[in-house]
This record gives sequence, C-alpha cells and structure tokens, in this order.
Amino acid sequence: MQTRTLGDGVEIPVVGLGTWSVFDVGPDQQPMADRVVAAVLEAGGRLFDSSPMYGRAEAVLAAALGDRRDEAFVATKIWTGSVAEGRRQFARQLHWFGGRVDLEQVHNLVAWREQLHWMEAERDAGRIGLLGATHYSPRAFGELAEVMRSGRIQAIQVPYNPDEREVEAEILPLAAELGLGVLVMRPLGSGGLGAGPPAAELRALGVETWAEAVLVWILSDPRVTAVIPATRDPAHAAANARAGDHPGFGPDERRRVEALWRQR
Repeated sequence: MQTRTLGDGVEIPVVGLGTWSVFDVGPDQQPMADRVVAAVLEAGGRLFDSSPMYGRAEAVLAAALGDRRDEAFVATKIWTGSVAEGRRQFARQLHWFGGRVDLEQVHNLVAWREQLHWMEAERDAGRIGLLGATHYSPRAFGELAEVMRSGRIQAIQVPYNPDEREVEAEILPLAAELGLGVLVMRPLGSGGLGAGPPAAELRALGVETWAEAVLVWILSDPRVTAVIPATRDPAHAAANARAGDHPGFGPDERRRVEALWRQR
C-alpha cells in the first residue's frame, strides 16, 4: 500500500480504519472487531482512528490490536471542555494503547487552546507522537484554519467526498501550504453509497467496488494523506484497502466518479 507523510516526516499507509459507530459494541461483538482489525493489518493498513465520543470503540480497538499494537498507528482524540477530564481520557488511552498515542487530536475543536497546552507537554515527554485537530462542520473551518496557522498541530481531520467538498476552498490549500497531514473522515459520505454503478463502469476506472472508486477519488487529491472508512465487515476492509494500491485518477476519471455519485 502507498504511504504519505502525516506531519514531521511520519509516513503512514493511505487507507486506514475509522471506528465511529462500528466499534461501539459489547463483548459479544469483539470477535467482529478482531477480524476487521486483522484484515486491515494484513492488507497493509496500520492507521486506526477512534475517540472517547465513540462509546466503547477505543477499548474494543485496543483489545482487537492486542499484541499487534506495535504494528498500528493509533489516532484518537480528546473530547471534553474540561482539562481534568481530558487528562483522564488520555490516561485511559495510555492504558489501552501501550503507553502512547501516535496522533492525539482535539475532537471538534472543543476547548482546543486549553487542551493543547497539556497535550504539548505530553508530546514533549514522548507519550504523544503528533498533535491534530478535527471538525466535521464547514461552519467551524474558520476556527480550524486558526488552529492550523498556530503552528501547534501537525495534522487535521475533516470530511471530504463528492458531496462534501467545502475543504477544497481553504482548508486543503492551507494544509498543503503549512505541510500539515490531512485525514479524511466520512470518505464514503453519510447517506450511504447505494448500489453503485455497473461493473463495467468500475472496470473502466480500474477498480472493483464503488467504495474503492470513491476512496481513490479522494486519494487522487495529493493534499490528502489518508482516508479512514469505517466498516464491520473484514471483506469490506480488505476491499477498501485496495484503494491504497491504485495509481490514482486523472481529472477526467475524477469527473466521471463525480457524475456517477450524482446518479446513485
């Protein structure tokens, strides 16, 4: 799988796994998570994204990684207006993920100034690798740009797909200018992919699935570092990973995917 740089020269594979919704499960569903994580690792992925906001997802991810933690790049988040609670969230993450978080993000910019203050100290102590910030809403992109310009973070996480392209106006150009990594949440949209185009259309694009086509569409933007689609299906995880081997779409192919998206 191809790799790209996520701030400070850290190379990561371009397709990872998001855990929103899919890993907020009870112990009876742990085997599902184990299989999905194994499928991602076997396909060459190693980026796993989570958050305290996602219920049990962090603990389930940690259990699924097990003794393969060192093969993973764990990106998780601090999600609270309270510094004291933020530190408690971080303490739990250290317990789950072997004493370190590879990318710690301020989730939805909640109390970002206050949280980054202690997070920077943890990074300097070696318990955090990189720092980042996330937001899902274009209404917050002005504030996100402020954080990006602060010089205090190395990566951002934002939505990007053929329906949600607001990041193209300011956020992606600014990330490229500043050398920040970009993780893409909701790469397959929030309303479902639908049945997708006929197989012949997909073959013409050099892909096997509609999800793979959309992921390649995103990764064909060189300002994007990695995509983190979520799934409960190991076969889907392996299929999504194939997007990381694709050479990328040119302008005409990207426009074709956009047209097919509108028809779905």
